[in-house]
Amino acid sequence: MAVTFLGNPITLKGKQLAVGDKLPDFRLTANDMSPVAKADTKGLRVFLTVPSLDTEVCDLEVRVFNTKAAELPGVSIYAVSMDLPFAQARWCGAAGAKAVKTLSDFHYRSFAEASGAYIEELGLLTRAVFIVDANDTVAYAEFVPEVGNPPDYDAVLAKLKEFTA
Repeated sequence: MAVTFLGNPITLKGKQLAVGDKLPDFRLTANDMSPVAKADTKGLRVFLTVPSLDTEVCDLEVRVFNTKAAELPGVSIYAVSMDLPFAQARWCGAAGAKAVKTLSDFHYRSFAEASGAYIEELGLLTRAVFIVDANDTVAYAEFVPEVGNPPDYDAVLAKLKEFTA
């Protein structure tokens, strides 16, 4: 899979999650510094991986999903980045984000490894979206071809509506 950052090819480390894959175990850090594992997430879930909440496209993406999550009962949405938990908490407060839970992969990098979303050259996560069903099966996977572009919101929301209709 070819992914670029500012038009330059990048290397994604690991096996990229694909539709039909089982979501591997992972360990992330919540805003209060507590660990969050796959077992702590249940039901229909959306995992957004973003380079940093402090960038315009990432900020907009998570705000869009924060708004859309409130419209989709029974869907849990997680935004995963390498940002420190303190920075994520500050961003959530400033953005008024309550429907999306931000989680950090700064310490373990295990979601990066589990999803194949780690940008080797930058030490950040690439922009990707994964919808995972209640059986831990990946139902939707999108690795955005240019990290600086947003995901396909319409495709993600259409897939979610298949589960929530």
